[in-house]
Amino acid sequence: MTQRYAIGPRETAALNTAELRENFLLENLFVAGAIELVYTHYDRMVVGGAVPAAGALELPCPDNLKADYFLERRELGILNIGAAGTVTVDGQTYELGNQDCLYVGRGSQKVTFASADADSPARFYLLSTPAHAAHPTTRLTQAEATPVTMGTAETANQRTIYKYIYNEGLASCQLVMGLTKLHPGSVWNTMPAHTHDRRMEAYLYFDLPAGQRVLHLMGQPQQTRHLWVSEGQAVLSPPWSVHAGCGTAGYTFIWGMGGENQEYTDMDAVAITDLR
Repeated sequence: MTQRYAIGPRETAALNTAELRENFLLENLFVAGAIELVYTHYDRMVVGGAVPAAGALELPCPDNLKADYFLERRELGILNIGAAGTVTVDGQTYELGNQDCLYVGRGSQKVTFASADADSPARFYLLSTPAHAAHPTTRLTQAEATPVTMGTAETANQRTIYKYIYNEGLASCQLVMGLTKLHPGSVWNTMPAHTHDRRMEAYLYFDLPAGQRVLHLMGQPQQTRHLWVSEGQAVLSPPWSVHAGCGTAGYTFIWGMGGENQEYTDMDAVAITDLR
């Protein structure tokens, strides 16, 4: 498990492109036959990917967690962005199709990932935050999630939001997790932009056609920066940063948060005319 240390807006403003990517972009989360994990010191979230190929993969417990098992003091959200697969938690197996979600509660000792077809593997996106209590391990399919449509075709930001782990959905200690699909012809996400100083966020971009990119905006509203993001890559968004993107083609993204509260609407809005 690699680490990303937290830095503030003053340091970020002085970074060049390579340094911005080194600190905030997670480029290689999905590796066939492997589990990749990144520990960020923003709210101590772990971001990862698991791609079981020939055989099942077991969630490891990296030494720097100083724990007997990964979820001894943590909770975990799993969202499948690939073909069908299963997640087995302490002997109980859960089937996850494309864009289905599983919440795994604190205290679960053994978590393994498998693909239904090794030639067409599942791609499990992982988000984990510290937890102070145990909530039940529960699956929620995309069909069971309640969609909300926002934006308009005229402003190229019409999108449908699926909320999985949040106050009215799957229970958790602090983890919040969901998915947003852009409608045909729309390319902007989360515009108008916002910040939320009480919690960090991670964005995973996927379903992006080959050769296309998403221009992810970050930084303070009056001093924005940008990252060009490819299919299957994630961006860490500090609490002080905006997080919005515009694609050269359509795409889907997963948003996940950890921090002081679980209120989906806890946002400090930024007017488009105030962005610099």
